[in-house]
Amino acid sequence: MKAPLAWLQLKYEKIRFLVALSGIAFADLLMFVQLGFQDALFESNVKLHKSFDGDIFLVSPQSNASVTMKPFARRRIYQSLAIEGVQSATSVSLDFAIWKNPTNRRTRGLLVFGINPSKNPLNLPGLTQNIELIKQKDVYLFDKMSREEFGKIPQLLQNQEMVTTEMEERRVKIGGLFSLGASFAADGNLITSDINFHRLFTRRNPDLVDLGVIKLKQGVDLISAKKALRNILPQDVILFSQEEFIDFERRYWQTSTAIGFIFAMGTGIGFIVGTLIVYQILYTDISEHLPEYATLKAIGYHNKYFIFVIFQEAMILAILGYIPGISITMLLYSLAANATNLPIMMTVNRASLVLILTIAMCCVSGLISMRRLNSADPADIF
Repeated sequence: MKAPLAWLQLKYEKIRFLVALSGIAFADLLMFVQLGFQDALFESNVKLHKSFDGDIFLVSPQSNASVTMKPFARRRIYQSLAIEGVQSATSVSLDFAIWKNPTNRRTRGLLVFGINPSKNPLNLPGLTQNIELIKQKDVYLFDKMSREEFGKIPQLLQNQEMVTTEMEERRVKIGGLFSLGASFAADGNLITSDINFHRLFTRRNPDLVDLGVIKLKQGVDLISAKKALRNILPQDVILFSQEEFIDFERRYWQTSTAIGFIFAMGTGIGFIVGTLIVYQILYTDISEHLPEYATLKAIGYHNKYFIFVIFQEAMILAILGYIPGISITMLLYSLAANATNLPIMMTVNRASLVLILTIAMCCVSGLISMRRLNSADPADIF
């Protein structure tokens, strides 16, 4: 079987061919990094929302995201119990505290959750096994997936029953571990009882909470229950299903901050860079082979044939450039995930999206470079 003309032309100038593949791989890498960090940001900030064991969530209308929650009256939690389909209702309080590393005494902010241990609303590895510990005064559970700057708490707990440190100028004890993971909003997390939470944050009013988690009885219709709750609760709370609560968080990071725009712009720049690189390679290739193309035109080959050849070259460049691009990206994802504890990983959807973008940028480049060939007259060339 004969090799296609497009392949023969590309490999004829080996150095230029390698430069083209390197440029495409770089463009792919740039797009992968932007999309990967954007998805990691969104995913890390909704892991908490996905871990709640609830059907309906009460939030203040003044809240924008989990890091900017505004409190509302605790009595709204009790009022929700009046609905027949409600199985349980509990509250969650969130706030940032200054943590002192028990080893080097350096300080750093982390996120603290206050929950009712008797009505645990969270499905997190390690939490159920250690839930009784936070009933003790000033005892907390530490997120073992927090960044290392908070100290090697898991290792310290292997050698002692509890680890003592300070937060907000108060002596506290770490009695156990759970797993949640760092996010763009918080590098580390702690869970304790609602009583310990208010011992730590004395400035906060115990009658106010940041989040209400309502679990419905089995078989109860979610839409009907939300409507019934809306009829009895004042307008100082809004109601979300779990899916709506997740979208609420995602929407904040995507539209209310510059982060979504920055990552989208970075992806666009990668696409433009790749398009320019491929265009330069294809344009140069066409220019150098104009006499040959002119000969083919003179003996009867139509422009459709040349378009087919150019797009073949574009597809070959796209596929061969994509392979090293995704390979290097997976290595960088692994390094970044280990360094930041963020959920940065390759997904099928992202790999498919970048492949489509790579093919598109090569085809666009081929389409633009065809103008050089279409404008060439065999009589002028010879």
